[in-house]
Amino acid sequence: MRFAILLCFIISTSFLRLPSLHAQDLPFSERFFPNSPDSLKNAQIELQNGDDYFYSGNTAIYKFAIQHYESANKFNHYNASLNYKLGVCYLMAHQKDLALTHLQKAIELNPEVESEAYYYLGLTYQMMLRWDEAITQYFHYGELVKGTEPVGNVNRRIEECRNGKEILMKPVRVKIENLGATINSKGPEYTPLITADESALFFTSRRPGSTGDETDIDDLEYYEDIYTSEKINGQWTVAKNLGPTVNTPLHDAGAGLSTDGQILFVFKGGRNNGDILISNKNKGDWSIPVDPGKYINTKYHESSACLSPDKSTLYFSSDRPGGYGGRDLYNSQWDSTKKIWGPAVNMGKVVNSEYDEEGVYMHPIGNTLYFSSKGHTSMGGYDVFYSTLLNGNWQKPLNVGYPVNTPDDDVYFVISANSDHAYYATVKDDTFGETDLYRITYLAEADKPISRMMVLKGMITDATTDLPMAATIEIVDLNKQEHIGNYSSDSKTGKYLISLPAGKKYGAFVYSKGYLFESTYFDVADSITYVENIYDVALKPMETGSDVVLTNIFFDSGSPEIKKESEPVLKDLAKIMTDNPTLTIEISGHTDNEGDDKLNLKLSENRAKNVVEFMIAQGISKERLSYKGYGETKPLFPNNTPENRMKNRRIEFKVNSK
Repeated sequence: MRFAILLCFIISTSFLRLPSLHAQDLPFSERFFPNSPDSLKNAQIELQNGDDYFYSGNTAIYKFAIQHYESANKFNHYNASLNYKLGVCYLMAHQKDLALTHLQKAIELNPEVESEAYYYLGLTYQMMLRWDEAITQYFHYGELVKGTEPVGNVNRRIEECRNGKEILMKPVRVKIENLGATINSKGPEYTPLITADESALFFTSRRPGSTGDETDIDDLEYYEDIYTSEKINGQWTVAKNLGPTVNTPLHDAGAGLSTDGQILFVFKGGRNNGDILISNKNKGDWSIPVDPGKYINTKYHESSACLSPDKSTLYFSSDRPGGYGGRDLYNSQWDSTKKIWGPAVNMGKVVNSEYDEEGVYMHPIGNTLYFSSKGHTSMGGYDVFYSTLLNGNWQKPLNVGYPVNTPDDDVYFVISANSDHAYYATVKDDTFGETDLYRITYLAEADKPISRMMVLKGMITDATTDLPMAATIEIVDLNKQEHIGNYSSDSKTGKYLISLPAGKKYGAFVYSKGYLFESTYFDVADSITYVENIYDVALKPMETGSDVVLTNIFFDSGSPEIKKESEPVLKDLAKIMTDNPTLTIEISGHTDNEGDDKLNLKLSENRAKNVVEFMIAQGISKERLSYKGYGETKPLFPNNTPENRMKNRRIEFKVNSK
């Protein structure tokens, strides 16, 4: 009887100890698994296969270790080291919940498993916005390593958590939506690039069917290619590969896009340590990417790039020596005489931090620069910031806020001209695979960036054939008589797009060889928030009898004196006369029907005469010029509204002979 009781006591106490035994850190050895030699061997093989990825030094392939580690974990889920490595792999694969489970278990099984376990546990809490718990783990990690930090700058991580606590107190009101299956795939998509009016989207993807249709041995992903999509009736069309002119069998990634969608920056990672090349759109097709010059690309790493709206300034990132730390942002000015990009200038310590700056993007308004930084007030990894140009100086960068920014990397943020939408790549629960492209919609005017500007766009056609054609659109500040820039229409589509900041009176001059030019003006008030203006132009071939209204000729009421802001269009007319030395023209003046007929006739004649005298002063022979006043006798429109009467008050020129 006493033996039976003793036996029951032994069995019961052994049973009670089993949970304690299972909570121990169990190695993958025969000592602990003597009855499962085959299963143990298979688990050891899986463990080694996982280690091959984990200890490669390439975090991009950690995700391939997971299936092997999970197989080993099914056999023995009480191994601290395996749980630690699984936690790290899941964290790198953006699966935070699983990362937390395994890292907590690793430390529970063996508090001395790896000092880095506390760092990664802190990073997991940080990614989950559990700031105080993250800070606790970072402090514990700091105590363990005692000043030596093999994984990361733990003090910076603590600072990021404190930044995050403040940023989350004032979230921005946005809606973040996946762009859907027409854009995203099971592979990663990133670096979205848009035209100012959101009519076209370019992005980088690593998906089957790429130009080479092969994978990179370094990370086992398909090589990068650039894809594009158009917005039709508010929906993005199925993305198309940009084609073999731009995309090669190796890596080709989008690095930037001009606001009109005519210039594409292409990142070539295999060239030097990474270079930026430029491809131009011509006749609807993209050119072979070319090097922008020695001041842009170096033997160091150059990546993202963008242009100012007038295309005179190139902004880009580089890790060349002489910066403030890591990758910095630089700018270069276009030398119109030498036709090259000039020496690169570091944008300074206000914009650049001791950490990396990347993903530079200029808002179409031209005075607000968006970029991603690991410094400043980042809440973790890269955050998106913006800096505005005020009186020639870039202001302190501001964080665009949560939930746009997260503790993970948030890079390549681009925003439309009207500031209604922004685009970026991130990982969320509804991703199709890895990083997907998302659209951000601002829900409150107070959170939306102010966009005081006009987008001028339209189509240039031949007035005789109605076919699209290539032409130059010259934009001038009429008040200051300053040249803003020359823009081009696509010869295949005839389309063009120009971004113009508010607060100026612009003259637009459209010309092409063998055609008469057209002109108009736009007074873009400083008070506007955003306006889109359609200006279609049908250019007339330069033939005898052809006539054109010189829209940008201004006079005070009742005065024949030409106003100063009229000079740009008259100089353009003089240039046409110089380029066509046999051309002779008649300048005609016209009025509306208000006032005395004789006075109107005399006024129109004097105005035409003054135009001719200006042309002569520009070096045009008077024998090639004639003038006549028609008063109110040739109205273009009925004189029944103020707008029509204004249009009838005009100067025209007519081709007398070619």
